Amino acid sequence: QLQLVESGGGLVDSGGSLRLACAASGFTLNGAAIGWFRQAPGKEREWVSCIAPAGKTNYADSVEGRFTISRDNVKNTVYLQMNDLKPEDTAVYYCARDTRASWYLCASDSANYRSWGQGTQVTVSS
Repeated sequence: QLQLVESGGGLVDSGGSLRLACAASGFTLNGAAIGWFRQAPGKEREWVSCIAPAGKTNYADSVEGRFTISRDNVKNTVYLQMNDLKPEDTAVYYCARDTRASWYLCASDSANYRSWGQGTQVTVSS
């Protein structure tokens, strides 16, 4: 069955870095569009980034220049490298599959995403 599992979260000081991993089973990431979302307590789930099958990447304005999404086809894993972390980045981070993406484009509409993982907690202290 299609499944995604997030890992790599933790506690980090402001300005620090973390690398999140999204491991896929039941399908091949090379050929799929994968997005990262985050959700803080009491707030709606927020789109962070996505990578299309062709490798084209997109980022939310709030993380542009600080976060980098990438894909390792051998390990069948998508990563989110997070640098210069800020307290407002604190949230549970999820990965999911964009079922409406084209070969080149992925999008931020959460309604098009499926196979959500269980999430991994990221906490950034001041």
